[in-house]
Amino acid sequence: MHRRPFLSPKRDLPSPMAIGRRAALAAPLLGLAGRAGASGDYPGGRTATVVMPYTAGGLVSILGDTINRGLMQRLGGSFVTDFRPGGSTAIGARQVARARPDGLTLLMGSVTTFTVLPFTVRNLGYDPLADFEHLTMIGNTLFVLVGNPRWPDLPALLDEARRRPGALSYASFGAATTAHLVMLDFLRRAGLEMLHVSFGGSAAAITEIIGGRVDVMFSTLASAKPHLEAGRLRGFGIPSAQRTAALPDIPTLIEQGFNDFTFDAWLSMATPARTPAAITGALEAALIATFADPEARARLDTLGLEATPPGAAAVQESIRRNLRLNGELVNQAGITAE
Repeated sequence: MHRRPFLSPKRDLPSPMAIGRRAALAAPLLGLAGRAGASGDYPGGRTATVVMPYTAGGLVSILGDTINRGLMQRLGGSFVTDFRPGGSTAIGARQVARARPDGLTLLMGSVTTFTVLPFTVRNLGYDPLADFEHLTMIGNTLFVLVGNPRWPDLPALLDEARRRPGALSYASFGAATTAHLVMLDFLRRAGLEMLHVSFGGSAAAITEIIGGRVDVMFSTLASAKPHLEAGRLRGFGIPSAQRTAALPDIPTLIEQGFNDFTFDAWLSMATPARTPAAITGALEAALIATFADPEARARLDTLGLEATPPGAAAVQESIRRNLRLNGELVNQAGITAE
């Protein structure tokens, strides 16, 4: 099937008025979500599948359990997880984009799924805007700039990097991953040049930094936290609007002169395009309530996921913003679609 380019005006987001109407609908639905399952409207005793385009385990499995239990509690029916890793989340996203729009197939996607892969995968197989009904964000993955403790603070690190252009190195999870893009944004803002060293995951990268063979990286807070607490790593700054309660002594990069420097690494929920509004409205309301629940919120905080603006309109706006920013960063890095 022929697909128009994802930036095509005809395949763009709904008008601001339409978005506003949908956002306004979400609030009253919060109170109705618990009655949807009882009425048999949706899911009506059927089993819905939440596709998670990752390998089972750790944070992903905890999130899957949180989502499924929250939706069953508020909508009835049954919700199960289908782990579909591969293609940097493209395989699972493609499956959902092609599924029947009946609310029985959901996707836990990410900023990578919707705003990075369109620039790095030549035949992606889905349009990040037109092929999905975006429901709400789950949370934003917190990153922290970490390095070897030989630097006491960020000014000392920046001073050496400026005195020795290209001599220091930084790690990432791979080209065009979130860890790579946030570092590119940081280097651009700081006017620095460093050597990129790519690893298959955070564990190997952190080991090399602790050993002094690589200098710095933007790590997820969850991966870096035990090493920061043990003194094996130094935390230099967080690309967030405010400090995190999990590591309150590490200042934000905004505090240290990097104005407005925040980084989006959110997770979100979506269904196939053309899913009926009654179903997407019920799902949106139930998911908002699930992630606002104090017990679930505490669990997400522990996982290093900060709260994000709820609802469909917030996801859509973030996708538009990140498509612009990540397109620029990918182009800056010289990465071409394959």
